[in-house]
Amino acid sequence: MFERFTQDARMAVVEAQIVARETGAREIELTDVLAGLARTEDGSALRVLQELGVSREDVLAELDRVRRRGGISDADVEALTEFGIDVEQIVERIEETHGPGALAGGGRRGKRGHIPFAADAKRTLELSLREAVKLGDKQLRQEHILLALTQQKGPVPDLLAARGVDYASVRRAVGQREAG
Repeated sequence: MFERFTQDARMAVVEAQIVARETGAREIELTDVLAGLARTEDGSALRVLQELGVSREDVLAELDRVRRRGGISDADVEALTEFGIDVEQIVERIEETHGPGALAGGGRRGKRGHIPFAADAKRTLELSLREAVKLGDKQLRQEHILLALTQQKGPVPDLLAARGVDYASVRRAVGQREAG
């Protein structure tokens, strides 16, 4: 599959692995995939996000916030708040006891070794390939990965949707870029 990736799509996957390693993750998660897209200099997904009014800094800051909460999405926070549960207060207490970012990582790994993709991240890559085929593209680009991320469930698509980035808006932006 990776032979069909453009150079910037490959760079995004490499960046996702770097992010996962930096955060001590056991698997490459959707948050790492989005961070990989945002961290790729001059990447096509970042350009699409910027066209839709979302900055790299905003994405990376929000991903840090989601990681700090252990992957709990804004929708989950809202639901828990309705039951009187203050997620931010819980996170603060955990960090007081176990240190900053205690919920963020799945345990520290060494600097070496392969970090596998989590099931939802694998699904994203599969959906990316389907998007490329659907658009008639011979290569898989970062925009296809971004389209696939919007089709998942959890904090990453919630983060994007809260900023007006959903499947339809990304598809329109990609279509306009190809037409123009």
